[in-house]
Amino acid sequence: MYPAGDTDSTVPTPGLISFALAFPVSYNCWMDRTDTPNRQSRPDRTIVLVGLMGAGKSTVGHRLATRLGLPFTDADTEIEEAAGLEIAEIFERFGEAYFRDGERRVIARLLKGPPHVLATGGGAFMDSETRALLRQNALTIWLRADLEVLAERCSRRNNRPLLADGNLEDTLRKLIEVRYPVYAEADIVVDSSDEPHEAIVDSILERLRERPAASGTEPSGADANR
Repeated sequence: MYPAGDTDSTVPTPGLISFALAFPVSYNCWMDRTDTPNRQSRPDRTIVLVGLMGAGKSTVGHRLATRLGLPFTDADTEIEEAAGLEIAEIFERFGEAYFRDGERRVIARLLKGPPHVLATGGGAFMDSETRALLRQNALTIWLRADLEVLAERCSRRNNRPLLADGNLEDTLRKLIEVRYPVYAEADIVVDSSDEPHEAIVDSILERLRERPAASGTEPSGADANR
């Protein structure tokens, strides 16, 4: 059932949204707490990684969190734990619109917590309400990858709902055409190529050092690496 104040009985329960609303975020975070000599000062707001599936958000996010001395959270993992369902099953049973609504609520709860590194699903930043929420409360970083890199990475896994049908490269190409102009609204853009993930983390840290603070006090707009 919905908690008090939520009366929309048309949404299936138990499920993603009811569970996300009824229970606090668990902060099931991964973090390497060992001090490292190259750790730079911690940002005062959450750093959110956006981009297509296969861009490396989770893998790079783990490493970035370690370097910054922050917890790491994967939004998709939090959603699955809140719903008790895998992402693919949520899509299949309830549809994408239902998933996006629950995703937005989970992300909103995560942003209310202490600063951390947050990896979001590929479609999260495409939702205008979620995008506004992230832009207002976090520092957003787009991991930009080209088609060949994405196709090679995504071919290793078969749990991507939007890639389940059709030709992989054709689907990714269409997603790139639609999503990349929106991803470009992120505060920082860093290329995610086939180089080692630590090199990508180094690029992110360099962009962060170039900013007065990772607090979002600068005017909005992407700061692309060249």
